[in-house]
This record gives sequence, structure tokens and C-alpha cells, in this order.
Amino acid sequence: MTESLNVTTYNIHKGFSHFNLRVALHDLKEQLRLVRPDVLFLQEVLGSHEGHAARHLNWPPQSQYEFLATEAYPEFAYGKNAVYPEGHHGNAILSRYPIVAWENEDVSAHRFENRGILHCEIAVPHWPENLHCVNVHLGLFAQGRRKQLLAIRDRIRRMVPENAPLIIAGDFNDWRSEACSILARELGLSEAFTHGLGSPARSFPSHRPMFRLDRIYIRGFKVEHTEVHHGFPWSKISDHAALSATLARA
Repeated sequence: MTESLNVTTYNIHKGFSHFNLRVALHDLKEQLRLVRPDVLFLQEVLGSHEGHAARHLNWPPQSQYEFLATEAYPEFAYGKNAVYPEGHHGNAILSRYPIVAWENEDVSAHRFENRGILHCEIAVPHWPENLHCVNVHLGLFAQGRRKQLLAIRDRIRRMVPENAPLIIAGDFNDWRSEACSILARELGLSEAFTHGLGSPARSFPSHRPMFRLDRIYIRGFKVEHTEVHHGFPWSKISDHAALSATLARA
């Protein structure tokens, strides 16, 4: 049985550095190779963008999630959320283990912000139950976030067995720290960094994190190690820091 699971969540800012100064995908791929997560939760992933592909010589020919998955991640799922004339973006989950089922549920609170819940079932070798992974990027407005958190609650209650291991990770935009109480009270989840730090990690902005926007919520695990990837070279890749956790089945 696989003893532990390494997971990382990262808002990759559509493959551009802070302030959109340069394409950062190649640096991102190298840093992820060093971190070596088993399951990777990515937000703001471009599935396609004709304008960027035409303007930037080092723009990869495939989607960003396929480019990042090359060699290291044989399995991936992409939830297309925002569609516009030049392309589309959304959330992606990359996995070293088989993704046996996935679905992207639209939870947009209004027409100005397209948001989705990307839910994957992953068959980790020798685990008796499938791992359920939910990747989220919640809205910027409090009322919409509350609706989206309730949609997450309802989906988990409907789709995830109580004894199945569960990870909900992503960019929660949770300025008021409402997600922890809702997910803990309604679903029995805990936030991975709270075990060691007493609160979720500071993850934004990446050069000197102040705000606790990104999270890793877990059920059915104990936390072995956590890390915030910020400062150089991460601050040259995205405006968010990446968060990693090593988890063991409880």
C-alpha cells in the first residue's frame, strides 16, 4: 500500500509571471519536477489561447496542462470554465495514478465570473477506496463564494462515500476565512496547514505572502509535512505561492 501521498496546489496565473511580464511555464515545469507531487491541483490553466501562441515564441504547442503533464503525469483532467474568443481557461488535476472518473460542475455565481468544481476519482495502488480530489477556484465576491462552498458541500455529500479519502484544494479567495468553518462543520474536513501553523498558510502575493487564499482541506488523512513555496524562484513564476502537503492515510 502506498504509505503517503504528496499533493500540491498552485494558481499558475495562466502561465505568466507576476504582472504578466514573461511566460513562466518552462520555469514552472522545472520547479514542479523538483517538488514531485503525486497529485497536482492547478488553477487558472489555459487550455487554449490563440493570441498568446502567436505572440510568444516559447509558447508550448499544446495546452498548458498537457505541457506540464509531459513525462511526469500520465493522467490529467481539465475543467473548462471561462471561454472567450481567443481561447479558454479553467482548473486541472494532474496525477501519477489512474484517474478513473472525473466531472467538472459549473458553480458560477453570476455571468461575470465563470467558476467550476473539478472532481476526480483516483485509483491509488493498493488503497481500498478511490481517492476523491476536488479542485476549486472560488469567486472574488463573498456572496458568490458562500454559494460555491454550499455547492461543494452538496456535491461531496452526494458523490463521496464517508469512508473515502478526500482532498479539496485550490484558490479559495477566502479573505474572510469562512471556508474552514463551513467545510469543517458540514463535511468534517480539516485544513492541512492549520495542523502545524494554527491557521491556513499565507500564500499571496508570492514574493512576500500576506493573505491566506490557497488551501488544502483533507478528510481521512493525517499531515506529515507542509511547505509554502514562495520567494525566488517561485515569485518569478506566479503571483500566488504554491502549497504542498505530504499526507498519510489516517
